[in-house]
Amino acid sequence: MAISLEKGKKVSLKKGTPAGLGEILINLNWNTKPAKKGLFGMFSGGQGIDLDLGCLFEFKNGQKGVVQALGNAFGSLRQPPYIALDGDDRTGAVTTGENLRIDGNQIALFKRILVYTFIYEGVANWQQADATVTIKYPGAEDLIVKMDSYNSNDVMCGLVLLENLNDETFSVEKIVQFYPGHPALDAAFHWGLRWQAGRK
Repeated sequence: MAISLEKGKKVSLKKGTPAGLGEILINLNWNTKPAKKGLFGMFSGGQGIDLDLGCLFEFKNGQKGVVQALGNAFGSLRQPPYIALDGDDRTGAVTTGENLRIDGNQIALFKRILVYTFIYEGVANWQQADATVTIKYPGAEDLIVKMDSYNSNDVMCGLVLLENLNDETFSVEKIVQFYPGHPALDAAFHWGLRWQAGRK
């Protein structure tokens, strides 16, 4: 069984054991099929899309940062930020997609986490990508976030916002809002990081 999140609605990830929430897995998967030829034999979508999964995090002590492949900021599960990106799927060919792992037992340290994806290479054709985010954690049904808003040429999409409610519960809200890049996403959620161009 799985629960599909509706935009603007919140659900709760609740502490299931005295130790905490356990490991929270956030998976991004997308369509790898080549674009179909359209009118006059032109390809409608061009080359394959390289989607990257990442997140902004903020601790209650004010520490803020980013976990993403760009800049080799892969994070760590065993030390701050207690968030780790498994790897970087450059083609979408890896069947497991890309995964962010969060140590839910450290929930008391967190204030909020904003999960996002951005198109590192390829055309901003979100409908062709048909991306889906799945959130898993021990003892609960999977949460599914469908990227069901497509009409955007922006390369970045804020996906899900997790907020610490009482040091035992994360609220999870579907965002699916598009932005032209990291600074615009940051500004929309008042994160306050300083950004510079980078490559991977």
